[in-house]
Amino acid sequence: MVFGLARRELSPRVPLRPGEGEKGHLTSLEGLAALSLDALSSVAYGPEAIVLVLVAAGTGALSATLPITLAIAFLLAVLVVSYTQVIAVHPDGGGAYAVSKHDLGATPSLLAAASLVVDYVLTVAVSLAAGADSLVSAFPALGKDKLIICLIGLALLTAVNLRGVAESARVLMLPMALFIVSVLGVIAFGLMRSQPLALVGTAQPVHASEALGILLILKAFSSGCSALTGVEAIANAVPTFRTPRVKRAQRTELMLGALLGLMLVGLAVLIRRYHVAPRGGVTVLAQLAAGAYGSGWLYYGTNLIVTLILLLAANTSFGGLPVLMSLLARDHRLPHLFGLRAERPVYRYGVVTLALTAAALLIVVDADTHRLIPLYAIGVFIGFTLSQVGLVRYWATSRPAGWKHRAPINAIGALLTTVALVILLTTKFLEGAWIVVIVVPLMMLLFSRIQRYYTEVGQELGLGRIPGPPRERSGSLVIVPLGEVSKLAQHALSAAVALGDEVVAVAVHHDPDKTRALRGAWERWDPGVRLDIIDSPHRSLVQPIVEYVQDAARDGRQIAVLIPEVEPRHRRYEILQNQRGLLLATVLRARTDVAVCMLPYRLNL
Repeated sequence: MVFGLARRELSPRVPLRPGEGEKGHLTSLEGLAALSLDALSSVAYGPEAIVLVLVAAGTGALSATLPITLAIAFLLAVLVVSYTQVIAVHPDGGGAYAVSKHDLGATPSLLAAASLVVDYVLTVAVSLAAGADSLVSAFPALGKDKLIICLIGLALLTAVNLRGVAESARVLMLPMALFIVSVLGVIAFGLMRSQPLALVGTAQPVHASEALGILLILKAFSSGCSALTGVEAIANAVPTFRTPRVKRAQRTELMLGALLGLMLVGLAVLIRRYHVAPRGGVTVLAQLAAGAYGSGWLYYGTNLIVTLILLLAANTSFGGLPVLMSLLARDHRLPHLFGLRAERPVYRYGVVTLALTAAALLIVVDADTHRLIPLYAIGVFIGFTLSQVGLVRYWATSRPAGWKHRAPINAIGALLTTVALVILLTTKFLEGAWIVVIVVPLMMLLFSRIQRYYTEVGQELGLGRIPGPPRERSGSLVIVPLGEVSKLAQHALSAAVALGDEVVAVAVHHDPDKTRALRGAWERWDPGVRLDIIDSPHRSLVQPIVEYVQDAARDGRQIAVLIPEVEPRHRRYEILQNQRGLLLATVLRARTDVAVCMLPYRLNL
């Protein structure tokens, strides 16, 4: 007996791979950094979008920025409360897609999925383009390199996210804290001053081209609604949080709503206080920073922080879209490879697809934020509306405890988001929203076609049904393509004899002298395996073997083709090996139903 030692478990422990276990998931603060930067950073372009619309009625109309922002903040509050309920009801993630699929049916769920995919891609493009705008505000000489800046930022984000969302969250926590402090500092110092400390940018003449009517106010409201995108990302990625996942995700959603609402309203008050109008070469936020801090190092530091956070804001999509795509793959609406996770718990195919699509979009619009804004927010407001309507139906049908108090919140949210969606579509349609109106139905069609394909494949394979007994063994044949007598041939035939009842070696030659030499060497070796030599006057290697295999398979016999392949020890020598084995295997799989096996012969070089 051994004293003083605690009892130890005898079962072996398997070490966790990087990113696995609870440490690979998000805390509330990490979730705020990884999934909320899109929404938080929208203060850099949301208020500016309102100003750019209102200035059409003259500088006096800019006073309407505050009441419009208050309306947007009220809508934000309704959405945040609603999405805390979405998180509780659908803890597996998916947001509007999960709600629509569960409570509204197939077609609404396809609409939700398509709209969210479009919005996630636009989120990446808008965040990167707006970040480049902020950098150019501080350093005008970089104005010609906006696209390059965006693509470099996109490449860095992709590399970080391929390592796992938890690692990317930790990287983003410090920039997020600096951004929040900087913006709140702009608001606090700005409110302490009676007039701005400095003016930046070049003055632009303002010509009132229309009156401040209801149409212009609605148009400004729809432009400002771009500040609400990203609110749903936390609900889409609940599985990435640590346990208790629901409470952590809800806490993160509430923190997001409080911070975003405070910053939006505070900046709107400053815009009204300073009578900020658009100026050439700078953003509205840069003007407010100059007014609060002056034009010294704090001004440049704030612009750099805003640039960094806008570039990193695209991380919201990298955290949410791959999870959504994995849910679609699980529902057979996207290729199943999007549901695969790498050694780290990362949906790498989703991450790479998002990066490539966003890069293409940035190149098409030349990283112009104002060309992207009209496309923005429509997709996410479709998701907002569907999630609210779906939850109203859930409360009405399931009727859990307290549903009478929760249903009115979602009903009000559904009404407000529907009104906002109609305003967005009508005011932004000719400015580019028509593209989203076309793309979303096309994606719905793509999802449904993929789902139909998987359904038909399942029927043909008899999935879910008990098949008949296997066919009785009739003797198997293993065909081994060879070129000459060597240790490679010995290796291949040894494996083939162990696999099949009958083995035949097949060689293809066009030179009679080489044919006779091979036949003589084979007879001297005498491996106990028949050798068939095919004459190929056209020097074709693949087609004669394929035809040979097709002829052998006509009687329904079980056939396997064993293709030996030389593999060097060092990867740098792979290019020196011919790839005829891989080519033969590809053609055999395409044209026959036989089993194709690749047998490696590993060199010491």
